Amino acid sequence: MKITICGSMSFYKEMRSVKKVLEQHGHIVLVPLGTDEEPPIEGRPGITKGELIAAKIECDFIRRHFKNIENSEAILILNYHKKGIEGYIGGNTFLEMGYAFGLGRKIFTSYPLPTMDYEAEMHAMQPIVIHGDLTKIE
Repeated sequence: MKITICGSMSFYKEMRSVKKVLEQHGHIVLVPLGTDEEPPIEGRPGITKGELIAAKIECDFIRRHFKNIENSEAILILNYHKKGIEGYIGGNTFLEMGYAFGLGRKIFTSYPLPTMDYEAEMHAMQPIVIHGDLTKIE
């Protein structure tokens, strides 16, 4: 299966390792642009919000990752603990989840959905929770 990994870029190291495991299981895996950088632009010390916005526009990160989703059969959302929230799904990942849903792609989440303002919308997309078990992706 061709899978696009989604999630907060603070999970970039996890994205790398999950990609390797999924590829070992025969999947084709796409990851966000910048995942191979150390650290990705979002996590660089001293970067201002303005610089981050400019980089996201210049590199067209959102549209490029949407293209990955279009070219996949499914997405896997890596939703680990972040900002005091179990199963964190931030704004950008929520956009990707909605885009995948609109395209009719399968949506997998690593862990149960978080309690957040847009919780009802996430549940309405009926993602498949794999509880950290990558072998459940079929």
